[in-house]
Amino acid sequence: MPSLPDADELDLIRRSGVVLRVGRLSLSSGTGSYRVKQSMARVAHALGVETHEAQVTLTEITTTSRRGRSFRTEVTEVRRVGVDARRLADLEALASDVERADPGTVTVEDVTARLDDIEHAGPLYGPWLNALSAGVACTAFAFLLGAGPVEMVGVLVAATLGQGVRRRLLHGGYNHFGTTMLVAALACLVYLGLVGSLHGTGLTQTQHQAGYVAAVLFLVPGFPLVTGGLDIAKSDFSAALSRLAYATAILASAALSVWGVSALAGLSPDLPVPPDLPGVVLWTLRAVASFGGVLGFALMFNSPWRMALGAAAVGAVGNVLRIALDERGVAVQGAAFAGAVVVGLLTAVVAPRLRVPRITVSVPAVVIMVPGALAYRAVFHLSDGDMTQALSFGAQAGLVIVALPIGLSVSRMLTDRSWRRD
Repeated sequence: MPSLPDADELDLIRRSGVVLRVGRLSLSSGTGSYRVKQSMARVAHALGVETHEAQVTLTEITTTSRRGRSFRTEVTEVRRVGVDARRLADLEALASDVERADPGTVTVEDVTARLDDIEHAGPLYGPWLNALSAGVACTAFAFLLGAGPVEMVGVLVAATLGQGVRRRLLHGGYNHFGTTMLVAALACLVYLGLVGSLHGTGLTQTQHQAGYVAAVLFLVPGFPLVTGGLDIAKSDFSAALSRLAYATAILASAALSVWGVSALAGLSPDLPVPPDLPGVVLWTLRAVASFGGVLGFALMFNSPWRMALGAAAVGAVGNVLRIALDERGVAVQGAAFAGAVVVGLLTAVVAPRLRVPRITVSVPAVVIMVPGALAYRAVFHLSDGDMTQALSFGAQAGLVIVALPIGLSVSRMLTDRSWRRD
């Protein structure tokens, strides 16, 4: 007969289980694998686990805890991929608190009670406020892409409705990729129906393309794209590849659906005409739109207002710099890199003062720089058989997506000693 575990082994099982729960909650909240490992290791050390090792992907965690001659290996799976910035901040606070506690004073019961509170805390904002946040973010995108006032109203309605339906379907357990395709088509149709009904009244500038693309940008998986790049910077390739594969599949699902509707409607992805406004007015509005776009995304990610406002301020500075460099002929990836570096450096100052993890400020701040419009144009031309244009737009989108996490990583290496050494 197999021998029963002794008291030391049972104690290790309890400690290992609560550490794994920390990792599961962190992973389900959308953070990078390096942060998941770091949080688990800090809590494990505080609980007296001598050695803790983990392997983390987008949806799975495998851990081994050792204490004396005993060891415990466990596996868990996280099927729901999402983002919860408030939960990330609470988990970071938990890890910091137990790390600062006197040795031997942290108990499994204490950590379990804190985790119960964190896991059972409801969302800060109701379904329609969450949906409105997405609508505001996409409306800001629409202005930055060159849409007029009526087109911006169409984007606000379409994106708000789309995010509301998306949230409902995902919470109901529906497939992510099918939901993305359905919601992208819905947002496009709502936008075209609303703006098209006003065509010919003199109220529209017929800049359908700018608003049409912006109406679905709430579907761009900014968190997985950026955290996947950060995982590469930390040499965690298994997690990075799974995140980037998921993000690419989501982007492709949305872009194909958008292309299908645009093909039926006879739209083409022409570049919009920038608004004809005086320089000071234009740059002021761009700064306001950048602030509002980041704020909307941060609230959609369940960030508390204090955290969301900090991210919005940082993101506005970085995005305005990116636009300015782009208009002065700097390559799109170079402009995105510079904007991300500035975001990272400002986050190093802002996040500690807000007492929140850097990732909850820096990632929402650079999401507004993710090239959703370029990705859509690449898929449009690919589906139309124009390989030259498809490769051109696809390469530009890919380079920008790569430049953003590189910029954040460089700024982190400049300001965080733990990132300069492995």
